[in-house]
Amino acid sequence: MSIWTRISDALTALRQGEGLTQVFDRLRTPPERSVAFAIAVIALGAKMAKADGQVTRDEVTAFREVFQIAQTDEAGAARVFNMARTDVAGYREYAQRIRRMFDKDRQALCYLMEGLFHIAMADGFFHPGENDFLEDVAGIFGLKPAEFHALKARFVPDAEPDPYAILGVEPGTPLPEVRQAGRRLVRECHPDRMIARGVPQEAIRLAEKRMADINRAWDEINGDTHGNTG
Repeated sequence: MSIWTRISDALTALRQGEGLTQVFDRLRTPPERSVAFAIAVIALGAKMAKADGQVTRDEVTAFREVFQIAQTDEAGAARVFNMARTDVAGYREYAQRIRRMFDKDRQALCYLMEGLFHIAMADGFFHPGENDFLEDVAGIFGLKPAEFHALKARFVPDAEPDPYAILGVEPGTPLPEVRQAGRRLVRECHPDRMIARGVPQEAIRLAEKRMADINRAWDEINGDTHGNTG
């Protein structure tokens, strides 16, 4: 049974009146935890795609880019997205449930936010409604404002990039400590560690962008440091 069939079954249960609590309680432990993560991205992504008043083909395509969907699973994935888009549950209800499930694993919540930012930027424009949506979800997840702005800087071209924020260190941090922080983040991106957290194998592509952003931030800080001292 593919992950898309299991996700579809869970969403069908929701549509038939089973509560989020009951559905997510069944998905709390591996490997079904990956289904819960995927449902969160799908449901929140589908609802966020309407935050600017319309769901574009680009946003649907971006959803497919977050998850590496095999051709044989495309029909099931499309059905899941459409089910989530018309689900009666509000996005805050989904966000609160997933926060409780991953409350002790902030990295999983950050991965989820990355997927949502990717979908938001698919049409090349960051709508104020999408910003409000994502900021609210980040608050529900317990992310600090600085963490939200660091994510925004990575995905929104108009946001001022801050390599230190991306690496989670303060400006002026000694270079060896910056390097250590970068290496720690790189280890967090390893697919095995992501899957252990409940990130579906189909969504490991999220790690590719994070890795590129980490390397870019390190190169910028390292270059500036050597330029200032050379």
